[in-house]
Amino acid sequence: MTDFGRVLTAMITPFDEDGSLNYAKARKLASALIAAGNDGLVIGGTTGEAPSLNNDEKLRLFTEIKDEIGDSGSVVVGTSDNNFPNSMVLTKAAEATGADGVLLTVPAYNKPPQEGLVQYFRALAGSTALPCLLYNVPSRTALNMTAETTLRVAEIDNVVGVKEASSDATQITMVVDGAPDGFRVWSGNDDETFPLMAAGAHGIVSVAGHIVSKQIQTMIGLILEGDIEAAATEHRRLLPLFKAIFWVTNPIPIKYAVNRTGFDAGVHRLPMVSMEEADAAAKQRLDEVLDRYDMDLTVN
Repeated sequence: MTDFGRVLTAMITPFDEDGSLNYAKARKLASALIAAGNDGLVIGGTTGEAPSLNNDEKLRLFTEIKDEIGDSGSVVVGTSDNNFPNSMVLTKAAEATGADGVLLTVPAYNKPPQEGLVQYFRALAGSTALPCLLYNVPSRTALNMTAETTLRVAEIDNVVGVKEASSDATQITMVVDGAPDGFRVWSGNDDETFPLMAAGAHGIVSVAGHIVSKQIQTMIGLILEGDIEAAATEHRRLLPLFKAIFWVTNPIPIKYAVNRTGFDAGVHRLPMVSMEEADAAAKQRLDEVLDRYDMDLTVN
């Protein structure tokens, strides 16, 4: 049974002003996130601006991050997109990077039927010995992977879980209820961690984990101990922050928040822009929310 951990943070990718990927900053951030209370990291996902990275950048980033944190945390790497042959190449190549697992996302833009998703994930999972974590995020892909489809794919031996960001509580609960032994569900949205874990989900692939990972761990610990009332209090306390970091397209607000702590996480790569350029009024409101919370990320 593969367990990547309860709290995984989908890590932002630092870029320099000239648009180049800064691997040294990425390594430093990865170590800081593990020290701040994360069980593992997802590299090359939505929050990592994966569509803006080429294959060579991704594979080097995967290798450097796993080399940096070693066995102190799990590293799950995003290897799929809407280009199936390229997804096969990256998924196969991920094994050599030392990654602990691969993130396989519902492809965007293609908009295949559900049977196409089954065959797509079956082929990718069959190309690697690594554990595979599915990712359902209709807000990005324009396609929902149904509970029935997820459970069909869950029968594949090395498909070990799903990051569910459909925001459909009924659908996700059906997946939790019908999943085979060893298949786990991670919330794909910070504001849904509490209700989904109450329904049997395993944890969260987080964005807020960049800055409040220990506080998320506290909430999850209370759920696991059965202290639902105290966990609900923590959920409500953190909820304004969970909402605020999505006022502008992710990862713009969270990269701003990380840089605001004094940790140099670099800039974005186009088409993403800074928080100031995206929405100056939202930046001011975000500052007001961030001021209300202690930050778990420390600057060394």
